[in-house]
Amino acid sequence: MRRPAGGPAKGPLKRRPALAAVAVIGALALAGCGGSDSDSAASGAELSVDAAYIPQPVSDSMAAGFLTITNEGGTADELTSVTSEAGEVTVHETVDGTMKQADRLEVPAHGQLVFKSGGNHLMFEKLKQQPKQGQSVAVELHFAHSGPVTVELPVKAATYQPTTGHSGHTEDSGH
Repeated sequence: MRRPAGGPAKGPLKRRPALAAVAVIGALALAGCGGSDSDSAASGAELSVDAAYIPQPVSDSMAAGFLTITNEGGTADELTSVTSEAGEVTVHETVDGTMKQADRLEVPAHGQLVFKSGGNHLMFEKLKQQPKQGQSVAVELHFAHSGPVTVELPVKAATYQPTTGHSGHTEDSGH
């Protein structure tokens, strides 16, 4: 390594590595920020699921499922279908007291899509076997823009009433 003769030349040489380090750190920080921004823009929705359950069905061939899908992201998404090895699953919504099958339901940005008794719900039909309390049923939720999400729905007592997650009046719902 070549050393400059004289004192003043050492200062700029010592600063260059420091400046280079600052430049590299700055570039990495910007790349990290740019990456997370573009990742957020690409994925949009940030989905999670909780409060999932199935009341033990009284029928051998049909059951209902409930859960809450929360979107922490700044972009809305849509639930387009649900699949399960347990049987056929359709998405139902209740509009003006009438239940009907829905092709898709919106999961709003910074909001929730709530499936609860008397409202939106999953309908299991042609069950391969009747789920019993203590077991769980796996479902895969499919979205218009986000990747699929697999959820285990524990089978609860037929009279089970959740204390949270299904009221539709949580802090996140804006009610």
